[in-house]
Amino acid sequence: MQRHRKVKILATLGPASSDEAMIRKLHEAGADLFRINMSHASHDVMRTLVGRIRAVEKSCGRPIGILADLQGPKLRVGKFADGAVALEAGQKFVLDSRDEPGDANRVFLPHPEILEAVQPGHRLLIDDGRLQLVAVETDKTSITCKVVSGTKISDRKGVSLPDTTLGVGALTEKDRADLDAVLAIGDDIDWVALSFIQRPEDLAEVRKIARGQVGLMSKIEKPQALERIDEIIELSDALMVARGDLGVEMPIESVPGIQKQLIRACRRAGKPVVVATQMLESMISAPVPTRAEVSDVATAVFEGADAVMLSAESAAGDYPVEAVSTMASIARKVELDPNYPGIIYAQRPQPDATGADAISLAARQIAETLNLSAVVCYTSSGTTGLRAARERPQVPIIALSPVIQTARRLSVVWGLHCVVTEDATDLDDMVDRACRITFREGFGKPGDRIIISAGVPLGTPGSTNMLRIAYIGSDGMSGI
Repeated sequence: MQRHRKVKILATLGPASSDEAMIRKLHEAGADLFRINMSHASHDVMRTLVGRIRAVEKSCGRPIGILADLQGPKLRVGKFADGAVALEAGQKFVLDSRDEPGDANRVFLPHPEILEAVQPGHRLLIDDGRLQLVAVETDKTSITCKVVSGTKISDRKGVSLPDTTLGVGALTEKDRADLDAVLAIGDDIDWVALSFIQRPEDLAEVRKIARGQVGLMSKIEKPQALERIDEIIELSDALMVARGDLGVEMPIESVPGIQKQLIRACRRAGKPVVVATQMLESMISAPVPTRAEVSDVATAVFEGADAVMLSAESAAGDYPVEAVSTMASIARKVELDPNYPGIIYAQRPQPDATGADAISLAARQIAETLNLSAVVCYTSSGTTGLRAARERPQVPIIALSPVIQTARRLSVVWGLHCVVTEDATDLDDMVDRACRITFREGFGKPGDRIIISAGVPLGTPGSTNMLRIAYIGSDGMSGI
């Protein structure tokens, strides 16, 4: 199944897309990996979805990635005696530790970490920013605020803290239970997304628990994360630009610039980056997107994002298959645009002073100079595949791996067509196998040339040190 595009599509599963037949349709329409939102999925539902995805993978013969998205700390106010109250700009309103129904003057805040951390002058945004408060006085048990804008607050509305760094980690007790359930499945889940990352230390606990079994994807949705973004990228295996909460906690007009900065920072680091939230929002209830949404998806593709994500569009919308196919069509059209290669080339980072980077750079240059059909890289741990994708070559990249977990994890990476195959036994087998798979997968025909990167001794992870140009013979094997 050849995609004819480089950017990947991450589709969220939910009530509209939970049965095996629909998952198959989404995959055939263009979904390269699937997201299970642990905010809504029970452990039983998660296990059922994983089983169905793996059944589709087996029948389609292509590795499919699975991402489990942890909920993270959901901060909410308590309840009101009448369910909701009306407020006025300029009035005082108190959030406190008294576990009693709220009124027009106060409400219970069941989060002592907020009461301890908020300082005078800090903003508190309620209900996705519809109500804006600013702290005037704090005493560790209550926060006296002034209403800046907004006229209403009701039961259990969410609280965002754009100016406050909380002294607790990103993992809640629910997240720990969900993570244990994810890891108990074994190697069938490839990525875990961590919500509301504030600092690099937030990754340490998950890294210790996971022990490399899953890749860690940090969701960037808080201003505090941007202050230490280089450290967070270094400790993460991938990043997600979670524009929904990011647009609540920061001025919404700053989000497009932040998106560009994060995409480029991840590309420099050779880490995959996913752009998410409201990309085709109108397709939840409409069969076609708005023009603005098409431009939004196109911008992420032009910028060189590894993947674009569908949330409610595929999880709960009326047109999940159409949303995936629309996103795939937009990506294909952008990548055929005459401006696309120049934009991608202008963003190309300088290679690190390593053998793997030098080999990947040379492979791209040779492939483009000689107009080869494909770059074929043998990758056991996935590092060589990541380095090949970082170069963003104009020709297809075929990543061959003997480890199915590696191939699944690489399904989120730009441009990689992953194939699970046994390790080559010698150099001749390495070349024959690369030519045969390139021919079989439809990336080359007899007489075409490919370039192969691998490591000698064969089968040694991290030893990429060799390039080989090969012809595809008349039988699909290597020629002279």
